[in-house]
Amino acid sequence: MQIGEKIKRLRLENNLTQEELADRCELSKGFISQLERDMTSPSIASLVDILESLGTNLQAFFSETVEEKIVFKTEDFFEKENEEIGYKLEWIIPNAQKNMMEPILLTLAPNGAYEEHEPHVGEEFGYVLSGSIIINLGSKKYVAKAGDSFYYKANKGHEIVNKGRREAVLLLVGTPPNF
Repeated sequence: MQIGEKIKRLRLENNLTQEELADRCELSKGFISQLERDMTSPSIASLVDILESLGTNLQAFFSETVEEKIVFKTEDFFEKENEEIGYKLEWIIPNAQKNMMEPILLTLAPNGAYEEHEPHVGEEFGYVLSGSIIINLGSKKYVAKAGDSFYYKANKGHEIVNKGRREAVLLLVGTPPNF
């Protein structure tokens, strides 16, 4: 295995110069340069120091990485439906709760509502794809129609309702994930 290229990629991902990485590891810039070109090999202790400076460890560095899935199809979606209050959630990115943000599709039946949420840390963004909704945020109400977007801090109680006669569909993105 040629480790130089992988170390260089990690260094660049961390926005470090060879000199900055060398300083953090108490090594010379020349050594880092030679290492990245596979002209020398580090001791285990030096490699551990380098990897720690790059935010990783030996196990992660040498494990085979599985290519991250970028495109998801409708068959990848996960659904939850609550007919009693009239909504359907579709997690359009599987396992998004492990990411920094969590996009979902929310479909509200006529006169339907999405569960009221207590205040929490985070922010929520929405884009109304069709229909019309009311966003209850604390003691205030906001109307959003197809083509409108909204964004708020989730530090107040909040709820999304559809008082219309047509179904409403929204793209919602929350951070941190909590849907």
